[in-house]
Amino acid sequence: MKNFIIFFSIVFTIYGLVNYYIFIRGWQAIPKDSQVRTYYLVIFLFLALAFIIGRVLENYYLSSFSNVFVWVGSFWLGLMVYLLLSVIVIDIFRILNHFTGIFPSFIFNDYPKTKQITAAVVLSVSLILIIAGRINALTPKIEKLDLKINKTVNSQREWNIVLASDIHMGTLIGNSHLDKLVNITNSFNPDIVLFAGDIIDEDLGPVIKQDLGATLKNIKSKYGIYAITGNHEFIGGVEPAVKYLTEHGINVLRDSSVKIENSFYLVGREDRSTNQFAHKKRKTLAEIMENVDKKFPIIMMDHQPFGLNEAVENGVDLQLSGHTHHGQLWPFNYITEMVYELSWGYKKKGNTHFYVSSGFGGWGPPLKVGSRSEIVNIKLQFN
Repeated sequence: MKNFIIFFSIVFTIYGLVNYYIFIRGWQAIPKDSQVRTYYLVIFLFLALAFIIGRVLENYYLSSFSNVFVWVGSFWLGLMVYLLLSVIVIDIFRILNHFTGIFPSFIFNDYPKTKQITAAVVLSVSLILIIAGRINALTPKIEKLDLKINKTVNSQREWNIVLASDIHMGTLIGNSHLDKLVNITNSFNPDIVLFAGDIIDEDLGPVIKQDLGATLKNIKSKYGIYAITGNHEFIGGVEPAVKYLTEHGINVLRDSSVKIENSFYLVGREDRSTNQFAHKKRKTLAEIMENVDKKFPIIMMDHQPFGLNEAVENGVDLQLSGHTHHGQLWPFNYITEMVYELSWGYKKKGNTHFYVSSGFGGWGPPLKVGSRSEIVNIKLQFN
């Protein structure tokens, strides 16, 4: 509990400082005697506090009223990123000008007007990025992957797999967007469907209210739907989340394995955040695979793509992950590329194939800038 309080104290402090920085720069662009300052103050406070208020309300009073705050606040999170970046860039140039005088003279001929024009340009460009990001989020890309595993199987040799990660069902990912997932998945007539974690976006309340599980049950898969936990299942309460998913036809693998049609083993790891939120250490991959016959192909799902070598060392043939969102909003993809050996896409190490999905949904802003919403169709062949 102490670590939880410290973590959120740090998050809220940073959030408050960022918003203050953006606010004060906008405030300085408005003439001191203008009535616009009053409107600006009220609107800014509403936008900055909306997400926090909405998330709190969801826990105590889930309604269309709380939904409005969550939606407004979520879009503000995205807009805030690009306003912050713009203000930082402008201030860097202001500092450079202070020491070098690089600005042309016309900027200072009518400095108040220059500040207003700059503010208008920054806001316009940021809004354009938000609109483009929303379009990206609403139009999933189909990523196709053809892979061959050099192991002999006793039955079906070719498998048509659909993979989706980071669906984040909840207030922002409701039935209308979830229908796209169902329809696209069914269009591939999959043998098996895999969900690589973060199926639920923290709070189970909005999922139950919209009956999103019933929509997922419309997925048609020859050999079923299998999933693993992600960090967001743990943030919102992993046991109720897993219970809900199981009740709606999804087989959740939690540090366990299952043999699929005498063709391959499917291994599902508990998310690594189990230690943080459930105070329970997840099993090592070697422990999970004690009873796995490695003569058969082995497909593993692990939500967070850390420690890829562990899969290689334990004879995993294909690892599927998500979590990174490939940064979700540019330029955060540069950060995820530094943190993860594979932030998005395909990689092969030794005899192990890896694929990290950028995710079907997203967390926070319902936007994808520099990233895409995706569903992955894997055509897998065995000898």
